[in-house]
Formats: sequence, structure tokens, C-alpha cells
Amino acid sequence: MKRLVTAGPKFIVGFLVLFAIAVMLCGVFLRYIMLPITDWIDVDPINFFWVEEVGELALTWLVMIGAALGVGEHSHFSLNVFTHRLSEKTQRRMATFNQLVIAGFGGLVAWICFKLTILNSSLSSPALEISLGLFYVSATVGGILMVFHAGNNVRQIHTQGYPINHTGGH
Repeated sequence: MKRLVTAGPKFIVGFLVLFAIAVMLCGVFLRYIMLPITDWIDVDPINFFWVEEVGELALTWLVMIGAALGVGEHSHFSLNVFTHRLSEKTQRRMATFNQLVIAGFGGLVAWICFKLTILNSSLSSPALEISLGLFYVSATVGGILMVFHAGNNVRQIHTQGYPINHTGGH
């Protein structure tokens, strides 16, 4: 289960990056190449207003899942000016507290955005008429993943010691 929760979002983020690039390229093609052609041959223009909504939706999912992956890989910015001078036990406590704050934030985001999902589920977007709740579901999923990854980080802090051996980028 843990492998699915860690590998699945990485695959989804990779897919969303490629998908967002393809959607934006399609929008550029439709706007700057096909629109002048349809004007020249005097036919109705191709509707490309869906590109913005699909791109925004892909971006929200990409950001929220990517933020949770950043928590899991410890790739967010941190500044250790003074903590390296403390004892290992104190460093472990501070790292645990930091991860619990991150988990609390992720839980709060998940809870508030879940309520916003319910509130906005009956509203629809102007071009595609998809539910606006889909935008907030991304933050709910991202918040839940943040809680999971922060909890896993706390487990790593206490089993592997502190500082954690970073496998992700910095």
C-alpha cells in the first residue's frame, strides 16, 4: 500500500506535466495557426476556450500532488542555521514537531477543501461545464497525501535517526 501511495502520485504528476504541455501547445496551435486559417477560408472558428479550463485543472492537480511529494522527499526549502549545534535528541524533537506542523497543515487544507468541494460541486465552469468541485478535490487529495508523507517522515526520524538520509533533490 505504501508503495502505491508513493509511486502512484509520481506517475500522476509526470502524466499531468506532459498533459498540461500538450494542452497548452494545442491552445497555441488553435489560436495562432488554425484561427487565421479559418478566417482566411471564411468558416466558423474552432472553439479553443476549453484550453484554459483544462490547463488550470491540470495545474491545480499538479501543484497539490507535487507539494505532497515534496513533503515526502524532503525537497522543500529548509534553513539549518542553528539546529545543527543542538543535541541529536533535540534535533529529532524539532524535526518531529516540524513534520507534525506539516501534517496539521495538510489535514487542515484537506478538511477545508473537502467542504469547499461539497459547496462548489453544483457550480460548473463556463466553457466545459465541468464541476468546479474538481479544483478543490485536488487540494483535498494533496492534503491527505501531505498527512501521509509527514507521518511517514516522523516514522523515519525515529527509526533511521536524524538527519534523515535524503534521497530526493535539494
